[in-house]
Amino acid sequence: MGDWIGLALIVLVAVGAFIGLRVLSRPATRTTEEFERNAAEGTTALGASMNALQELMNPEAAKAREVVTQFKEGRFHKKKREGKAGSAEFGDDEG
Repeated sequence: MGDWIGLALIVLVAVGAFIGLRVLSRPATRTTEEFERNAAEGTTALGASMNALQELMNPEAAKAREVVTQFKEGRFHKKKREGKAGSAEFGDDEG
């Protein structure tokens, strides 16, 4: 009798897991308004804290992300192109 109860419990857990995974894998249907509202909210507090933690753990990646942003905006090495404004900073010793 105990074997049948154990078997029934295992089958019940397996069927429940299968049904649960089917429900979770179904794509969520959202209206355009819901999508726009969620997109406008931006990053959450958890996302912002994870970005700050990532910057602390890997400062090179944070600097690389900043450089990519500057390239896209056209601001990278702007002082160097303007003339002698940052010559000491970039190691251009003329004399």
